[in-house]
Amino acid sequence: GVNGTGKTTTIAKIAHYLKKNDISSVAAAADTFRAGALEQLSYHMQNIGIRVIKHAYKSDPASVAFDAIQHAEAKNVDVVLVDTAGRQVSNKNLMREMQKIVKVAEPDLILFIGDSLAGNDALTQAKEFNKSVGIDANILTKFDADAKGGSALSISYETKKPILFVGIGQGYDDLEPFNIQVFISNILGIKED
Repeated sequence: GVNGTGKTTTIAKIAHYLKKNDISSVAAAADTFRAGALEQLSYHMQNIGIRVIKHAYKSDPASVAFDAIQHAEAKNVDVVLVDTAGRQVSNKNLMREMQKIVKVAEPDLILFIGDSLAGNDALTQAKEFNKSVGIDANILTKFDADAKGGSALSISYETKKPILFVGIGQGYDDLEPFNIQVFISNILGIKED
């Protein structure tokens, strides 16, 4: 996803969700660009009790992902969560970096993390990320701030990929599986009993 969508917080929420469901994980701090990114991810993962694999700032993000995968294989860890730098789809160098991470890591699941308040911008971003690296599913953040879900329907329709979760707050438990019935009721203004 792009800058400021809540990717790192969402990674922490996913790690927490996995841990609650007895699935082990490790986090790869592949945002080696943004000041404070390594510390932010480390802070969240320490709170949850999840190991972070990291290198120094300005390191190659793909090598961080590779090392995290090697660690997971050696330690029998189920899931590697790769936290990447936010990037504008117009920044071709950063998009090539993302393609390199995908090539090196060979992920089982690529998630687009989008801001539900971004409207058409989120739709454009999702389409471009899907075209560039091939996303498998979507997670929308800040869903609690938009009563009707904003761009959710368009993102899912245009990318032909499901919305797995929505972020509904800042807490680690504030990640909910996307519920299509609730979403449709909100769009139509129907109150659930």
